[in-house]
Amino acid sequence: MVSRKSHPKSRNGCANCKKRRIKCDERKPQCGNCEKHSITCDFSSHPSQTVSNASSSPQANRHRGSESKSARSMRSSVHGSPADQSPALAHSSFEGPGARLPALQMEELELLHHFTTETCFTLSDRPESHDLWRVSAPQVAFQHDFLMRGILAISALHLSRLRPPMHDHYRQIAIKQQDSALSSFRSIMSNMDETNCDAFFALSSLIVVYGFESPKTSDSLGMFSYNGLDSDEWLPLIRGVNSILMSVWPWIKNGRLKGLLHDHQQEPPQKQLPDILNDQLLHLEDLCENTSDGPEAVEVYGTALVLLRASFVRMNNRPLYECEVSIAFLWPVMVSQEFMAKLNDRRPEALIILAHYCVILHHLDDYWWMRGWATHIVENIERELDDDWLFWIQWPRNVITVEQKVLTNGTLPNPISRNRVSNDFNASIDQSLEIPSEELRVT
Repeated sequence: MVSRKSHPKSRNGCANCKKRRIKCDERKPQCGNCEKHSITCDFSSHPSQTVSNASSSPQANRHRGSESKSARSMRSSVHGSPADQSPALAHSSFEGPGARLPALQMEELELLHHFTTETCFTLSDRPESHDLWRVSAPQVAFQHDFLMRGILAISALHLSRLRPPMHDHYRQIAIKQQDSALSSFRSIMSNMDETNCDAFFALSSLIVVYGFESPKTSDSLGMFSYNGLDSDEWLPLIRGVNSILMSVWPWIKNGRLKGLLHDHQQEPPQKQLPDILNDQLLHLEDLCENTSDGPEAVEVYGTALVLLRASFVRMNNRPLYECEVSIAFLWPVMVSQEFMAKLNDRRPEALIILAHYCVILHHLDDYWWMRGWATHIVENIERELDDDWLFWIQWPRNVITVEQKVLTNGTLPNPISRNRVSNDFNASIDQSLEIPSEELRVT
């Protein structure tokens, strides 16, 4: 029992008892009358008041500040600081211990996981590029929705290849994600700067991958009329993306993903080519110099052949730091618009040059998103050429139809006319595949 002496202010009883004019037993922390009538007794407020008053002291404030700092540190370690949170979490409205989080988007999480553990290694043959696609590109994508959707689209396409029973399911996901990515992408194309150039660069690269993985139409060379979603307009695609990237090149070269450009000091490549390949290019030069299309066409074809020879040299003597995908796509972005016009007109000389370029494109046949493209293009060139022109594409046709290709040592082991073909062009093939000198004529 608490003595009256220890609580001098309690002699008059609690406020409720005085109001009712009844005797208060002054029991703490709640008098009997208040307890009986289930009323809050003012005696019960004294301890909290004491605590409240005590907490107002300087000592208590210092202690409270220390506890608050510790609590804030703990919360930061668990939830992260506001600056570290993603935009979606920073602006979310769910609060409190009993609040419910939004449902996790498991399908999208699966796609992102697949991209960072599998797909990122299939876009290039350079370890440096692997790390950039695995870590840096997703980090940039968290700040740019259009890039994240582009990443999810490519991941879904990859899974459609790896999981045939769910091919259509993942293909539809890829189409939806890509459509959304492109919609946002187009809206910023006129506002590109150093803040979004990295995301723009990454998505541009993924757009090329997506374009090649799109279905191939049976009657298209991939360079002519637009056929909607199933179009395989790969030449305009590569040239268009390259043209746009050139407009922001200074920012990209200094950006977070500049390593994808592998812009190292290049060693002068060896200029010598294997005899078999050199002979084929010389045959093409003779063909184009005697074209019936006129002097201007001779120059157009000749320039395209110079660039093609340079691409063969570069691929055949590729330094370790150079990406074979980038080298393979050099020729399409470097040829002139006049040469593209010749292709659009289906001029035989232009189509024959393109068929020889497919020997370089065949280098990428082990990439899941490039598989079958060289064969697809040459088969369509065959359909475009009259019979009198077909012997001009016999050599590239035989090279790219080899079934097995091993990129590690450049050897194509399958026999063609009892000999071996080398993917790095260092082994000769049967001499019957060469065009006899007496047949070097314009038909």
